[in-house]
Amino acid sequence: MNTAYKAEKNALGKKLPWKPIAHKIPEEAVPAKKVSFRKASPSRKAFLIFNYVLMTVVCLSCVLPFVHLLAVSLSSRSAVAAGKVAFLPVELTTSSYEYALVKGDFLRSLGNSLARTFLGTLLNLVLMILTAYPLSKGKDKLMGRNLYMSFFVFTMLFNGGMIPTYLVVSRAGLKNTIWSLILPGALPVYNMIILMNFIRGLPEELQEAARIDGATEFQLLYKVVLPLLKPSLATVGLFCIVNHWNDWFSGIIYMTSREKYPLATYLQTLLRSFESLMRQAGSNYSLLVSQINVQTGRAAQLFLAALPVMLIYPFLQKYFTSGLTLGSVKG
Repeated sequence: MNTAYKAEKNALGKKLPWKPIAHKIPEEAVPAKKVSFRKASPSRKAFLIFNYVLMTVVCLSCVLPFVHLLAVSLSSRSAVAAGKVAFLPVELTTSSYEYALVKGDFLRSLGNSLARTFLGTLLNLVLMILTAYPLSKGKDKLMGRNLYMSFFVFTMLFNGGMIPTYLVVSRAGLKNTIWSLILPGALPVYNMIILMNFIRGLPEELQEAARIDGATEFQLLYKVVLPLLKPSLATVGLFCIVNHWNDWFSGIIYMTSREKYPLATYLQTLLRSFESLMRQAGSNYSLLVSQINVQTGRAAQLFLAALPVMLIYPFLQKYFTSGLTLGSVKG
């Protein structure tokens, strides 16, 4: 007998003609109680210990290389040459970062990569949305939908190759321009399929209600579908950002001027000829040699190159898992 029934019975001084209905909560709706580690079965304890140990090893294997890279970049050239640096800086110095940010071509290449990543990711997202939205419809609503889908899957599995792509870019007059780095991969088909499957999972009733209210297809896309695409857009957007940021081979192929190298291409040439770049400092070469060497200079610039992606990921991480799950292919 619930509290409301008792209170009303006492107020009236007599038994009520009705009785409260006891609502039985389904067992599947009741959350399962968490079992403490002490009360868990031996097999459960073994699984938890193995899981935590494995996750700890994986996390350390991802974090420790960056910690070592940072320690090398902040250490003196003599300490690095003697092999004294592990995970803490020895004889702390910032000479490598001063060279990277002031005396080298790092900042110019960083600007080229930021422009390429911003424009490339924006173009990727626009084309993926405009392609995934119509392909998410059934073949009864889009004539030839299966044919279009087969074409896109074919281009994902088989492409023209490096030499035909280079000839097309050259004859189009795009060499030594930022568009030669963006247009060859303007539509990532794999990411487009993830986005398409996410749109197919949206409730059809929402779109039908918008159509009844008089919304056009573009209004439906802009005001109904796009606000619901945030997790999936964050996921495929992160894929595009990482792809543009880490691509170094396109810069070597399509850029003949060193001043137009993106950061990844600049770092690739840096790993091969760091001393020759230091000699370009002219009269300051002897001073640079006394402060930094190849290992410390490379470590500083590699850490600076990885820093932007590491700063962006925490803001997109909350959308990342849900975007992959909701955009997966359902059987």
